[in-house]
Amino acid sequence: MKKCRAVCFAAAILFFVKPHFAQSRAKAQNVPEIPYDVVPNFIKMPPNMYLGEGIGVATNSKGHVFVYTRSRNTRLFEFDAKGNYIREIGEGLYGFQFAHAVRVDSQDNIWAVDEGTNMLIKFNPEGRVVMVMGRRPESIDGVVPINPAGPEPYMFNRPTDVAWDAAGDIFVSDGYGNSRVAKYDKNGRYISSVGTRGSQQGQLNLPHTIAADANGNIYVGDRSNARIQVFDNDLTFKAIYDQVGSPWAVCISPGPHQYLYSSNSAPDNNNSEIWAYTGEIYKMELDGRIVGKFGKSGKGAGEFSTVHELDCGRGENDIMTAEITAWRVQKVMLHPQGQSSASSKGGQK
Repeated sequence: MKKCRAVCFAAAILFFVKPHFAQSRAKAQNVPEIPYDVVPNFIKMPPNMYLGEGIGVATNSKGHVFVYTRSRNTRLFEFDAKGNYIREIGEGLYGFQFAHAVRVDSQDNIWAVDEGTNMLIKFNPEGRVVMVMGRRPESIDGVVPINPAGPEPYMFNRPTDVAWDAAGDIFVSDGYGNSRVAKYDKNGRYISSVGTRGSQQGQLNLPHTIAADANGNIYVGDRSNARIQVFDNDLTFKAIYDQVGSPWAVCISPGPHQYLYSSNSAPDNNNSEIWAYTGEIYKMELDGRIVGKFGKSGKGAGEFSTVHELDCGRGENDIMTAEITAWRVQKVMLHPQGQSSASSKGGQK
C-alpha cells in the first residue's frame, strides 16, 4: 500500500508538472520583425516594497495598470498611467493564494484569477469584492483531485484566465486540472463548456490564456498543445493556429481593426538553452495570418523573461508584459512600419 501511494503520488506530480515545462519552437518562418522600445523602470514601487513574480497585468479605461504578483503572499497592486503606485487591492483576501491572471472588463471591474484557491474574484473599480466564482478547497481536503465524471459546472481546478463578450458573458479557461473552457452569464450562471484533456480538435492540454474579440469569438492559448484554438460564442470549434509556438499569453487589441498577440514565452525553469527559440511575441490578424513578431528571451531591458500575461487594452502598439523570472512588468511601445501580413498562415481550419 505504501509503495502504491508513493507511485501514485509521483504519477500525479508528473501529470501536473509535465505540461508546465512543455515548450515548442514556432513553425512560422521569415516573419518580419516589428521595431519596439521599452519604457525603462515603468512600474514604480514604494520604498521597501517589491514585486515578486510578474504573473498578471491589465489596464483600465484610464490607463491605470493592475499587477497581480506572487511574492511572500499573492498581492494585487494598482498604478496610474505613468506607473506611479496608487494602492494595494484585496490585502489578506481569502481568495488570494497563488496568482495566475488579472483582467479588467468593459466596466472597469478588476478580475483576479487565482490558481491556488480555484476562484475568480471580481472587484468593482473602488476595489470592493462584488462577485466570486468557484470555491477555495478546505484545507483538510488537500489537493483537489480530477473528477472522473468530468468537471462540475461551478467548481474550477486550477483556473488560468477570464474573458468576456459584449453581453458580459464570462469565459473561464479552467485550466491545469479540467482542461476546458466554461461559459457563464454575467451573473455567474453556468451556460456551457468545451474541452477535455487531449490533442484532438476541440480538446485542450493546459488552456493557459484566453481572449475574446468584438464578435464574441473566443481564442484559447492551448499551451501544451502548442496552438491557439478558436471557438465561436457558443463554444463551437472554428479554427486552429499552430504556427507561433506555445501560447503562454494572448491578448486582443481594441478598436475597429483588432489584432491578436501571442507570446511564445521562455519557460520558467531558467534554462538558457531554450532561450534560442523562445521569448518572441507574435502579432496576428484575427484569422491567424502573422503580421510580425518582436522580442527575444533574456533578462535585460527590452528582452522577455517568461512572459506570463499580456495586456493590449490601450491600443495595438501599446503592450504590457508580466514576466515571471525577471520579477517585473514592462511597457512595450511598437513602431510598425506598414501592416502587411506575412505569408505565414496562422494554422489549419
